Amino acid sequence: MWKKVLWSDETKIELFGNNAKRYVWRKSNTAHQTEHTIPTVKHGTGKMVKIDGKMDGAKYRTILEENLMESAKDLRLGRRFVFQQNNDPKHKAKSTMEWFKNKHIQVLEWPSQSPDLNPIENRWKELKTAVHKCSPSNLTELELFCKEECEKNSVFRCAKLIETYPKRLTAVIAAKGGATKY
Repeated sequence: MWKKVLWSDETKIELFGNNAKRYVWRKSNTAHQTEHTIPTVKHGTGKMVKIDGKMDGAKYRTILEENLMESAKDLRLGRRFVFQQNNDPKHKAKSTMEWFKNKHIQVLEWPSQSPDLNPIENRWKELKTAVHKCSPSNLTELELFCKEECEKNSVFRCAKLIETYPKRLTAVIAAKGGATKY
């Protein structure tokens, strides 16, 4: 069954640093200004997609509309695949769930407050480590590097993560939802 699941997840990849906390000195009443923000590239759903700005339900559905079926086709999942998403409010919004229903796409039930069982989390960790080692100097380089890195062995690596998924579930159950080696 797990081989017919199209996994999805979002992450933020920072241009400088490794998602660590940053502190800045600023004049009073300037907290709203963006000059102190850290440039990032955000990605999500199926194939890697750059997300500009804040993601809301409408943007999420647009990403699904433009990428979901193509990702399923590229992965040779067939028409009867199951889509996995977490319980983020934009994912579970009535309009998003209606979109899935209208497209006849089955969505995997995902438990609330669960340990993160998504195998894509492993890929994000690998990608962030590679970005940190590469140290791109601007957002264009960061985006290009992320896309190239994700294409390297990605089908094989993802297949391996899915292959070990039953072991991951067994380990989480044995740990009663606690930490595992996965």
